[in-house]
Amino acid sequence: MKVKPADRTLSVQEYYFSTKLKQIDELRSSGADIINLGIGSPDMAPSENTINRLIDEVRKSNVHGYQSYNGVLTLRKAFSDWYLKYFNVKLDPVNEILPLIGSKEGIMHISMAFLNPKDEVLIPDPGYPTYSSVTNLVGGIARTYDLLKKNSWLPDFNLLEDDDLSKVKIMWVNYPHMPTGKKGSQILFERLVVFAHKHNILICNDNPYSFILNNDYQSILFVDGAKEVALELNSMSKSHNMAGWRIGMVAGHKDYIKTILKVKSNMDSGMLLPVQLAAAEALNNPESWYEEINSVYLKRRKIAGEIMKALGCKFDPDQTGLFLWGRIPENIESCNSLTDDLLNKAHLFITPGFIFGKNGERYIRISLCADEKTLLNAKERVVKYSKLGYKN
Repeated sequence: MKVKPADRTLSVQEYYFSTKLKQIDELRSSGADIINLGIGSPDMAPSENTINRLIDEVRKSNVHGYQSYNGVLTLRKAFSDWYLKYFNVKLDPVNEILPLIGSKEGIMHISMAFLNPKDEVLIPDPGYPTYSSVTNLVGGIARTYDLLKKNSWLPDFNLLEDDDLSKVKIMWVNYPHMPTGKKGSQILFERLVVFAHKHNILICNDNPYSFILNNDYQSILFVDGAKEVALELNSMSKSHNMAGWRIGMVAGHKDYIKTILKVKSNMDSGMLLPVQLAAAEALNNPESWYEEINSVYLKRRKIAGEIMKALGCKFDPDQTGLFLWGRIPENIESCNSLTDDLLNKAHLFITPGFIFGKNGERYIRISLCADEKTLLNAKERVVKYSKLGYKN
């Protein structure tokens, strides 16, 4: 290239799934029938009323222009009602909620809004890779903190307190946790809020999995004093089968939201109005809708568990979210070698846990975003593969 890229691009690599999907496309173009159980993109549709609302609204002639940067009040009010109903959290729709073009966007906005160069950020290991990559892109310093099975995938506050936290500005948490499926709790969030107040740290809870295989809805914003030191991201991607719609939100103290809006308003021009109104419709789905979706995921997780067992993996059956997380057998070299072997020999893609950090190196993750027929097909392939033997 004649023009040298910015130095910040050297701090990150292309997203793992981006490169892996290219490999899968190449295999498929050569005739291979690849089953992809790697990515958590819901394969079911949003509710019928959501789709109908979108169709009705998009036919109108006056809804296709630019929208406000902070989203229409109808959507913010729907998010507010949703949080009150399910999380028992009161949020002012006028100034404590900011709709986003997906919660992943919010990770960047929050980081740009609060991090100066060399500010430190506590990032869970294992955890969502975007926390680290965005921190690096904005010039922050990523500091991982361990989540271990022996601690039930929860932060070890004693170890955190032993470190110098004077330069830490943000701490990312994600409960229900991805990739381990560990549920959050009131006790955990209370400890996080106390920790944040003590060390003047902004806790950011990324909460998109709270409705999947879970009916114990938890929000860090329920804790007294949380709004002073915490933000919460949420998303309609998983909970409402709307991943491609790109609708999320960040909630918290009005001053934090105002600061994030300064960044966001310089990066996009709002969401299409019909999409916002359809999203508001989706947030009014009855509780029975979530129950019906989870009944499907429960059947799928049973088959995913059978796949784990066929591979000799151990897993906690009390997991939430769109995935099943399991530890690989000790005789297998690594999670990466296992998943590559499965892709090449069984034409099955499963996510290796190393992409989530060093504490994921002995784990794999199976997505539940495939129908039962596909999962059963994957199980058959794994059974045949296991009979042949790993790297046989």
